[in-house]
Amino acid sequence: MKTMHIHVGVDNIEQGVRFYSAMFAAKPSKLKDDYAKWELTDPKLNFAISTRSGKQGLDHLGLQVEDDVELTALRDQLTEADISTFDEGETVCCYAESDKSWVEDPAGIAWEAYRTMGEAQLFSEQKNESDSACCTPVNIPVVSAASDCCEPSDNNNSGCC
Repeated sequence: MKTMHIHVGVDNIEQGVRFYSAMFAAKPSKLKDDYAKWELTDPKLNFAISTRSGKQGLDHLGLQVEDDVELTALRDQLTEADISTFDEGETVCCYAESDKSWVEDPAGIAWEAYRTMGEAQLFSEQKNESDSACCTPVNIPVVSAASDCCEPSDNNNSGCC
């Protein structure tokens, strides 16, 4: 079963933890000085915040899978849809060892498809963690949107999909 993942950049981890703990009526399952994560079952969600994003607000979205079979199926699904992916492979990110692939949707939002394999003591395996914008790779392939996707039409004058 896939779990929706959302990562939000925050300026103040304590304020974020206080707010989201109240929002979800749950304490974080993982809490560090710069990172917090809630693994919720209602809704089925892996929600994380960190001060590593370099910005406030939505950093990236993702689908977390439980095993290699699901990850391969998800990667194949993207390939069959002719969506270019950046396969990061096994990496350390957000205090976890994971196997990841990345895509960027037509709106420019980074999405990761990943499987967590274990815990890690480091936020990232990148040599200079202070420059890390979370763990989102810099060069994610962009999905090509249809040329008329968001063009105004008779039914849609705003130009928004």
